[in-house]
Amino acid sequence: MTDWFWLLLPIAASLLMATSLVPLGQRVLERNVVFADLAIAQWAALGAIAGGQLLPNAWSRFEPAAALGFAMVAVVLVQGAIRIAPDRREAMIGLLYVLGACAATLLVSRDPHGAQRLNDAFNGDLLWVTGSSLIPLALVAGLVWAWHVRLAGLMQERLFLPLFALAVTVCVNQAGIYVVFASLIATPLLIGCMRGRSTAATVLTCFAGHTTGLLLSAGYDLPAGPTIVVSVIAGGLVAMLLLRAPDG
Repeated sequence: MTDWFWLLLPIAASLLMATSLVPLGQRVLERNVVFADLAIAQWAALGAIAGGQLLPNAWSRFEPAAALGFAMVAVVLVQGAIRIAPDRREAMIGLLYVLGACAATLLVSRDPHGAQRLNDAFNGDLLWVTGSSLIPLALVAGLVWAWHVRLAGLMQERLFLPLFALAVTVCVNQAGIYVVFASLIATPLLIGCMRGRSTAATVLTCFAGHTTGLLLSAGYDLPAGPTIVVSVIAGGLVAMLLLRAPDG
């Protein structure tokens, strides 16, 4: 059993991510701006890649700031799209995502390690999270739950996208875009929206999918990101079939 103790760190990171991303994902679905999370996550990854390309000798110091800065730019653009063309906002936000993805590809096109950088941005590697990485994840989880439980109305609405950008930036850095998107959407959709279960139950379902994916990845030497995504979606589907929507 001691051989598996090293998984406690990625499992702890998964719990913090599920705690952060599920309440935000519920609001994404309520606002019907699903592409916004992909676009902001992609721009956070673009910022990290841009920092690495433009400041290679100081990449580790400037990566978080660059990622958050680009994510906040995406927030401004998303808010602009929602205001300017509310009936076409998903299409415009989808274009924002594509622009971010293509810009990242162009930035690393001459980098011999470019393919690996893109793969890290999309898939991450949650198995190798470090203890120090849990600190920003814990801070974000605390902020999200304070926002979710303590705030309401206009203040909660105004803080949503900036908090969303911060949470997505921190989580993408650890787990990659695909894991973040699945965590934001899969269980909030399948357990929250379609089965009417509480946020806590939805968080636990997402965390169970993360844990299953980590165990499968470690046990069978599978890439962590795709394995977690499949496990989160599969776990959400199984839970949706087993659970009945509460009466009323």
